[in-house]
Amino acid sequence: MNLHDFYYDLPKELIAQTPLSDRSSSRLMVLDRTTGQVEHKVFTDIIDYLHPGDCLVLNETKVLPARLIGEKFDTKAAIEVLLLKRIENRLNTWEVLVKPGKKAKIGTRISFGNGQLIGEIIDVIEEGNRLIQFTFEGIFEEILDSLGQMPLPPYITEKLEDKNRYQTVYAKNEGSAAAPTAGLHFTEELLEAIKKKGIYIAKVTLHVGLGTFRPVKVENILEHHMHAEFFMIDETAANTINKAKQSGHKIVAVGTTSTRTLESAADKNGYIKACSGWTDIFIYPGYQFKIIDNLITNFHLPESTLVMLVSALAGRENVLNAYKKAVDKRYRFFSFGDAMLVL
Repeated sequence: MNLHDFYYDLPKELIAQTPLSDRSSSRLMVLDRTTGQVEHKVFTDIIDYLHPGDCLVLNETKVLPARLIGEKFDTKAAIEVLLLKRIENRLNTWEVLVKPGKKAKIGTRISFGNGQLIGEIIDVIEEGNRLIQFTFEGIFEEILDSLGQMPLPPYITEKLEDKNRYQTVYAKNEGSAAAPTAGLHFTEELLEAIKKKGIYIAKVTLHVGLGTFRPVKVENILEHHMHAEFFMIDETAANTINKAKQSGHKIVAVGTTSTRTLESAADKNGYIKACSGWTDIFIYPGYQFKIIDNLITNFHLPESTLVMLVSALAGRENVLNAYKKAVDKRYRFFSFGDAMLVL
């Protein structure tokens, strides 16, 4: 299976640069994966496709304001650090991306916020990422909230005025390097209406790593290696999901991150146990889904692992045809863009 099989042509002006003022007013394309037919709706119409007893699965990860702009101690040159993940059992140590990388040799010391936070590069690891150890006075999370910026994808070039617009309204567990963007369309009012209709809501966590968004660089996609991401499913969520499954109702994943969490944790019969761990699951056409029935997702980058995941569920030709229609209808694409429901 070749990388170019997942290419589509996207005019640059369709890449959404800013979020809508009303989260749930995004457009919604509904794709029937059996027939390939599409409908054009508004996101609040999602409730019409959810039925009492179904289970909506949300990823309640919270995005860290993980982009830090600092300067080198010796030369005062500007340097940017993006926090990827905290290193367990090493005090105040993180795996990071650094730009420009050439300036970040082992021993380099960086000041952030006029010395509120000091970082020292202590190692160079896989794919040029660095380990950085921080020293500071106070509480790290509070300092990060004060100094850090949201790590918006590179295709978003406009400044984000409100940090919370790159968080879901149900974000809870800090640790993501990027937002689970399918969830950005939900408001508290819409979620309340969904509950009142008799639809179960289960919350899981997968901390999104940048590996999910790294471009596939091999023509044969089977040679692509996914980076591992940490996930958690508690007893309450597992029981809620299993109850819906046992009663013959649909499991509706909100986003590719919820999908990857569920498919990583499900047994061969499609049931979940409370668990946590790391997953590097790569879902592409030919994959047999164990648990999810429907998917709410955004429109993803050409030739990305996310387009491959959606194609595994809905069929590659169906997805590419739907994307072509989305381009023709001037849908908004990517993180702050419109949504798709795969039935």
